Amino acid sequence: MIPQGILHRSLLLFAFLLLPALASARELPDFREIVAQQSPAVVKILVESRSGGHPGFDTEEIPEYLRRFFEFRGEPPGPRERMSLGSGFVLSEDGYIVTNNHVVEGADSVVVRLIDRREYDAEVIGTDPRSDLALLRIEAEDLPVLRLDEDDDLAVGEWVLAIGSPFGLDYSVTAGIVSAMGRSLPTERNENYVPFIQTDVAINPGNSGGPLFNLDGEVVGVNSQIYTRSGGSIGLSFAIPVSVVRNVVEQLKAEGRVTRGWLGVTIQDVDRNLAESFNLERPMGALVAQVAPGSPAEAAGIEPGDVIIRFDGETIDTSADLPHVVGLLRPGAEVDAVIVRNGRRQTLAVEE
Repeated sequence: MIPQGILHRSLLLFAFLLLPALASARELPDFREIVAQQSPAVVKILVESRSGGHPGFDTEEIPEYLRRFFEFRGEPPGPRERMSLGSGFVLSEDGYIVTNNHVVEGADSVVVRLIDRREYDAEVIGTDPRSDLALLRIEAEDLPVLRLDEDDDLAVGEWVLAIGSPFGLDYSVTAGIVSAMGRSLPTERNENYVPFIQTDVAINPGNSGGPLFNLDGEVVGVNSQIYTRSGGSIGLSFAIPVSVVRNVVEQLKAEGRVTRGWLGVTIQDVDRNLAESFNLERPMGALVAQVAPGSPAEAAGIEPGDVIIRFDGETIDTSADLPHVVGLLRPGAEVDAVIVRNGRRQTLAVEE
């Protein structure tokens, strides 16, 4: 029989060791409320292409044991048709829906499926390959909608979660943290207008176009890309930030296309040796290598050898930051550019 004193001390020790674990558990986020409130505004995108293109995630790539979860609308696709899928979310009660450009690119028909399994033929209002965003519309009213984050203050280390249809598995929820901000991922045209959010949220084929939420249930990004060698998630996922989403969606809704500012410079990073020669405290900015004739940069007086360290009020830490800022401007916008020339700072007025 265990002596009462030893038993008492053992129970106290156990309670002492248990308290930190209970406190940690209370500090972990509970996603249940967000999922319950926001899931009705998340949609599944079903795309059919007869041209042999490759929009979205090809359903032929779904593993055999998962195919029973994917339901075709009407008859299964014929041998010359391709079905693909993605995710999206409702932006307004009158049927505007956001998804990725690569989900609907080359589509002959697009169908939106809601959480209650109602399906609507969707009209593609406009697409923007440079940001990989697309705006759809369905003929429906009083739809549940998601809010875009107004503060745009997402930070590294914050919890985020995604809702989408990976491999056709509707309304799958995954969570993680923000790993980095402002990642540059050049497109096929070697353009990098989007400062991607990097997360370790599990994103797989079929999640594309779905929302990335913060703990307030606001959309902070649109899931777009993953880095993988296996075809599935390895913890390197990338989302388009809400600042870009808002800018692109407003233009697509108003004009059906996106126009961006253009500076007209070829740039490169500033290393330690260059920083010393330009009298900079540290390596920063975008070193201008070339200026296009007739460009806004030439008209503003920017010259090869200048280092742009601020543009439109935003600090340019690396050369990749400059296209991110320029890409959010409209043609005709007037902004200031702070440059370093011959070791001295100057402010130039630039009209995009």
